Amino acid sequence: MRMRKKKNTGARIQACSDYMNWNDMLENDKINKFDKIDKIDKFVCLEIGCGKGDFICGMARKFPGVNFIALEIISDVIVSAMEKAKNLDLPNVRFINGDAIKLEEYFADFKISQIYLNFSDPWHKRYQANKRLTSPVFLEIYKKILKPDSKIIMKTDKKEFFDYSVKSFLSNGFIIDRMTHDFYNSDFFDPEENIQTEYEKNFVSQNFPICYLEAILPSI
Repeated sequence: MRMRKKKNTGARIQACSDYMNWNDMLENDKINKFDKIDKIDKFVCLEIGCGKGDFICGMARKFPGVNFIALEIISDVIVSAMEKAKNLDLPNVRFINGDAIKLEEYFADFKISQIYLNFSDPWHKRYQANKRLTSPVFLEIYKKILKPDSKIIMKTDKKEFFDYSVKSFLSNGFIIDRMTHDFYNSDFFDPEENIQTEYEKNFVSQNFPICYLEAILPSI
């Protein structure tokens, strides 16, 4: 079903334009640094496909010493996330209204410390496989923007897509650190640490199992 076009999206995004410049965020000394992390090498986390921003804003509030960048291709969706961050006055989150295929271009000047893939489009049909955010096409892009020993954290309610992703990570040089087909009943689930997305809240309320993994890009 096609999403209904929102009114005044361009003007609303412009009103939040300060949240699209991450250079000022990385140079902001008011944001606490992790121990032994210099100003030019801050811990920066990226969510690809942020939706309406529940996760990225929740993470930014919970971890004020970490910098967060959220990418979303749909303008009518990202505007809600940007407005949420602005209303919460979050100094450590920024947004990119763009396509994940251009990540190398967006992050040509610095590296990412962690990537979140939350309930990405599974692109079910075989001919759409290269569009999956865990396809070899995208994994090669992530390798170029991630710091060594960085982590990709993935959640999905689609088991087939999850199993495909596990094989893709393992076949493309990543190490699976943690993995489960039922995150909320796993040994490592911590309700105090878990920040839910909009989709996740809906799926959990219907008792759908959530698949979860952590994939590490090892140092060469």
